[in-house]
Amino acid sequence: MARAMFDYTKTVLERVSFDANLFCKEVQKAFERLLPYEIEELKIWIKTLTLQKPELNECLIYLKE
Repeated sequence: MARAMFDYTKTVLERVSFDANLFCKEVQKAFERLLPYEIEELKIWIKTLTLQKPELNECLIYLKE
């Protein structure tokens, strides 16, 4: 079940990646809801996504928490 939440989170983040502010808000929500190991996996995924979409770089600040 937890894996379903992780996959759903990635889907939501992909869909809102057109807007950096919305993306940042969704990243914050994801960090509140996911398990610690899923957060680490999500951080890696977000770093990869920001290489493809550099306009999302401002959201990398949330990965340092």
